[in-house]
Amino acid sequence: MNSFLLSGLNPEQSQAVTLPAQSALILAGAGSGKTRVLTTRIAYLISTGQVSPQGVLAVTFTNKAAKEMVTRLSAMLPINTRGMWIGTFHGLCNRMLRAHHREANLPQTFQILDSADQLGAIKRLMKAMNVDDEKYPPREMQWFISGNKEQGLRAHEVEAYDPYTRRKVEIFDEYDRQCQREGVVDFSELLLRCYELLQRNQQLREHYQARFRHILVDEFQDTNPLQYRWLKLLAGQDNALFAVGDDDQSIYAFRGANVGNMQELLRDFHVEQVIKLEQNYRSHGNILDAANALISRNRNRLGKNLWTDAHKGEPLRVYEAPTDYDEARFIVEEVQQLNREGVNLSEIAMLYRSNAQSRVLEHTLVSAGVAYRVYGGLRFFERQEIKHALAYLRLIHNPDDDTALLRVINFPTRGIGARTIEQLQESARIQNTSLWEAAARAGGKVAAFVGLIEMMRNDTRELPLPEIVDHVLQHSGLIAHYQNETGAKQREAQERLENLNELINAAAMFVHENEDDSLTAFLTHAALEAGEHQAESGADAMHLMTVHAAKGLEFHTVFITGLEEGLFPHQNSQSEDGGLDEERRLMYVALTRARRRLYLTFAQSRMLHGQVNYGMASSFLRELPDELLHWITPRVAATAKFSSPAYAAAAYGTSSPPVPRPAGEDAAWKIGQRVFHQKFGEGVVVDIKSSGADGQVQVNFKHAGTKWLALEYAKLTAV
Repeated sequence: MNSFLLSGLNPEQSQAVTLPAQSALILAGAGSGKTRVLTTRIAYLISTGQVSPQGVLAVTFTNKAAKEMVTRLSAMLPINTRGMWIGTFHGLCNRMLRAHHREANLPQTFQILDSADQLGAIKRLMKAMNVDDEKYPPREMQWFISGNKEQGLRAHEVEAYDPYTRRKVEIFDEYDRQCQREGVVDFSELLLRCYELLQRNQQLREHYQARFRHILVDEFQDTNPLQYRWLKLLAGQDNALFAVGDDDQSIYAFRGANVGNMQELLRDFHVEQVIKLEQNYRSHGNILDAANALISRNRNRLGKNLWTDAHKGEPLRVYEAPTDYDEARFIVEEVQQLNREGVNLSEIAMLYRSNAQSRVLEHTLVSAGVAYRVYGGLRFFERQEIKHALAYLRLIHNPDDDTALLRVINFPTRGIGARTIEQLQESARIQNTSLWEAAARAGGKVAAFVGLIEMMRNDTRELPLPEIVDHVLQHSGLIAHYQNETGAKQREAQERLENLNELINAAAMFVHENEDDSLTAFLTHAALEAGEHQAESGADAMHLMTVHAAKGLEFHTVFITGLEEGLFPHQNSQSEDGGLDEERRLMYVALTRARRRLYLTFAQSRMLHGQVNYGMASSFLRELPDELLHWITPRVAATAKFSSPAYAAAAYGTSSPPVPRPAGEDAAWKIGQRVFHQKFGEGVVVDIKSSGADGQVQVNFKHAGTKWLALEYAKLTAV
């Protein structure tokens, strides 16, 4: 059995899988088979009798990855995997809190607020507290609350040195009271509440430490401080923590991920050996050599070098476009040619650093009739009609869920206006009750709404889960509402009806897959799934996405677009500690998405905020070895045409030139020309005032910003 499990593994993978019962860090490079190693490690531990299936805790970052792991394990071992604890941090904490809800001071039917519902709850609270939402924007309050929770901090533990922060702490504290009163938790609360439960309850902590002798963690570089502390509590002094990750792919600092957790793991768990998985099974050699050269410039790396036994493949193609429109046209033409040569559109990805870049690309794709899909669009459980349906289900399950009540009390419209809702909220605040209790004391149309919810609760009490969903869709009025839409909204309404019908299918599939018919479990499933994206199925179409969204994916051909200084690397990285290193890791992730062909494109000028901006090539391009690059355009692009107002007007479809003062015919310098200054370094000419001895040029410098310089004294040299 063991020889079967280990067959096909390379020496490093096999070494990782067969480690003795000790904590370990597996430094797994992009495309090195880390999921296989993690899954095979679990199978090896079980098949050798070192642990029972119920003694394994495996943590992933997505439900999709957890399901894939369970599927692989089922194929490897003749065991029932249903009892195993394999899931996301949020999913596993939810499971633990459900089992010990009393100890966690939660109702058995507690519900989970997704990001949108959490924001709604914060807005409602701030209104009740008479907080100025311009001075304290609700979304910033949401970040403040979630960010502190992910650091393991409650409101009373947050340091507040000024009145502004003290007010935010007060809102944070009252928000927690509101959630407790309503029996709801947000995503950050799941982990923090579970951590606090284990920390204070020694008996419970020792129970789980005795049970989970082996804890395995995927994508360890993406863990935040609280997640690491939770893992340390579960591991205790004696259990083995098997962490798989890649510090070179840590790109979620903005979400609270702390790449330093890898160094702390080595120290806290006395890890004696770091096993490096460096053999790549995805990309050709030139792509890997470029990625290695780039990432080698980062500081404080644990260090590894990707290699492949496949051939070197093609060089990286570099294209310098005059404008962002030209860049998009080039990409689309290349995509069409690749498609004619037999590469499926679904095997091609267009990556960009910022979502705003997609507009020009999408416009060009539509014009050319090329099918595409924006990866990262609205997910099923985030669609408006689905959230309405789930709110009704949540309300019949837990009437004290104020967020759910506010979403549907007047949808479909039943004549309950904003003033009535404000009166309900005021009554609930004075009586210190939920909105539902306040509504139960009201009359008129509010009473009719209460009666509707009560009726649906009674009528569905004994029904199977799919029939509960069907009943609520029919009797809530949602189906009739969309069926009655006419005119321009009819097609959209039809799509919404199809989604509502699909919700019934989702409930049926949930029961089949989980052997769980409870509404609590299904609502939990919906809330957890809402935080993830799964690509739509359907016709062959290419993918557009941010580099962040591309993590974990791979394609035959990848276009990395907008490789200009200030765009990628992003201008904010210059002012953030470790910002440039994070941007370089992001570029490393982008490079390693490609299997066979990789394009790097940038534009000399780009329309931003309604104005033409001139930039220069990303510093990341200069960090790639010349011998790995094939420049489709000349290495030093001609810039003369940028001095022509007519050219600029034609390029951007404008009736006037994009720059107010183009260069005169006898000017020595041209707009768009790259220059070097002894003090300020490299830059691009963006404007010119007259010429000759009294002339001045405006230069956008890479590090020093935009400056006017007198030509007589500046001593500029062309690059």
